[in-house]
This record gives sequence, C-alpha cells and structure tokens, in this order.
Amino acid sequence: MGRAGWAAVLVALYLFLLAPILVVLVESFDDATYLRFPPQGFTFDAYGQVFANESFRLGIQVSGVTAAVTALLAMIAGVPAALALTRLRFRGRSAIEAAFLSPLLVPHIVLGLALLLILAPIPLTDTYWGLILAHLGVTVPYVVRTVSAALMSADPRAEEAARTLGASGFTAFRRITLPAIRSGLLSGGVIAFLLSFDETVISLFVSGQNTVPLPVAVLQYVEYRSDPSIASLSVLLVLLSVVVVVLVERGLGLRRSLRSG
Repeated sequence: MGRAGWAAVLVALYLFLLAPILVVLVESFDDATYLRFPPQGFTFDAYGQVFANESFRLGIQVSGVTAAVTALLAMIAGVPAALALTRLRFRGRSAIEAAFLSPLLVPHIVLGLALLLILAPIPLTDTYWGLILAHLGVTVPYVVRTVSAALMSADPRAEEAARTLGASGFTAFRRITLPAIRSGLLSGGVIAFLLSFDETVISLFVSGQNTVPLPVAVLQYVEYRSDPSIASLSVLLVLLSVVVVVLVERGLGLRRSLRSG
C-alpha cells in the first residue's frame, strides 16, 4: 500500500472517530423538540435552552467548583508523592507506586460503591467535599505521573547545588525544583480538572439532591426527555475541553510532558 493508500486509511479512521461528534454538532442546531437525524431545520435556540435550564446551570456550578478544588488538591498531594517516588529509594517503593496507580485499573463502578460505603456513615455523601474526596482517588495518579515525568527530566544537581550554597529545603524547592516541574504540574492539574468535571460513574454514587454534578444532571434529564439542548450542551463541553487542551499545549507542552513519562 502506497502513501496515498495510507493517507486514505488515516482519513477514514479520523472520520470514523469524529463521526459521533459531527453528528452531535449538526443535531445541536435542529429546531425540533426531540432528537432526530438528519435535522430538518436550523436554529440556535437549543444553545439558549442550555443556559435557561436551571438543573444544567447548577450542574455546571457544582462540577466547576468540584473540579477546580479537586485539581488544586491533586496537585498539592501529587507533588510530594512524585518527589518521594522519584528521588527516594526505600523498601516498599514499588508497592506504593502501584497503589497510586491502582485506581486507574479498578472499574469506576467498584470505586463508586466502595466510596459510597465509606462516605455514607461519616456522612459526606451529597456534599461538595464528598465529591472532591471521591474524585481525588482517580485524579491524583495522573498528577503523580506527569510530575514524576517532569522530575525525571530535571537535573537534581541544581537543587543539590542550591542546598550546598545555603538555601533551605523549601527555598531550593521553590526556586529550583518547582520551575523545573511547572509544565508537568500544570498539565496534571488540567487533566485532573477535566477528569473531575466529566466524572459520571463515581459521582452517581456519592452525589444526591443538593449537589448534582453536570454529568449526573444530564443523565437525569435524558431519563425523561431528549431534545437538541443535550446535543448543544455536549458541543459546548467538547469545545471547553479542546480549548483547555490547546491552551495548555501551546503554553506548556502537554504532549511533551506526557511523552517524557
């Protein structure tokens, strides 16, 4: 198969992967009161209905606050963990590293049920902090991964030289180590934010009537009705993810941080 043939295969593959998004994009402009394809009209009303829907607005607020706090705490927790796993050699290091990555291997429905059993007696279900603690379990591993990758590409001798010249441990970290891992740290924070904002399965177990994240609000909405506003909301969320990733890639080199791991 020549270059033209491989190019055709790649184009067909990308079209296959993008087809669902393209269908949703086209459907978001339909003027019907129910989902249908192909659409038979054109309007922007569905986008206005997204922001007019109170459950969507509250869901965006809950998901935004939860994702922001989760990303911040994941970065705070991920840095010392990555430093310990990268710079220190101690017994049980491999087991601890595997423990940090284990939430990525366990089905989210199992994690959600376990978190429900843990958080319900406290009680932290149906609260912001319950959602944040639940989301930390699946976001911290990504921060540890990206920060560890940045640390492995940084020269530890620069920090040692600063300590030799009289800098305290905190000063050496703030002036030497932190700038060196900035791209990995912020990339992990962005990944944590997007994962938390989009988390559905775990949120179903630990949310309730007072704190309903956007993915849960969408599931509750489509349980009784389906109209183009769902497609419009989906398009807006895809655009949000694309804009965030592009900005991070241009400013910090997200792919470089992930490849170096």
